[in-house]
Amino acid sequence: MPKRKVNYPPAKTANRPPPPSGLPDDAPYVRPTVAIIDTTAGKGRAGLSVGARVRIAGGGLYAGEVAVIERLANGVIPSAVVRTEAGKTRQVRTIDLEPIGANPTT
Repeated sequence: MPKRKVNYPPAKTANRPPPPSGLPDDAPYVRPTVAIIDTTAGKGRAGLSVGARVRIAGGGLYAGEVAVIERLANGVIPSAVVRTEAGKTRQVRTIDLEPIGANPTT
């Protein structure tokens, strides 16, 4: 009885894009698993204080919601603990907070 042919699955590296050709008009290759870091986040946002009403900008779970600042924390990246109108709390970078007036129009 002859041996069965062994069938190997394709290698995990089989789907890699081709290497860059080195031409000057080639777009730089960015790995899909690399995180994008906002280098301006370390500056924070001036003019925020405890009790101020803000809108959460950027992406994330509570993006676009109105909240009240409960605590400010200074560090490498300044952040604030905010409570949304729905009663949920979250820690947010201060660069992602937009100050709004006491009576928002929206």
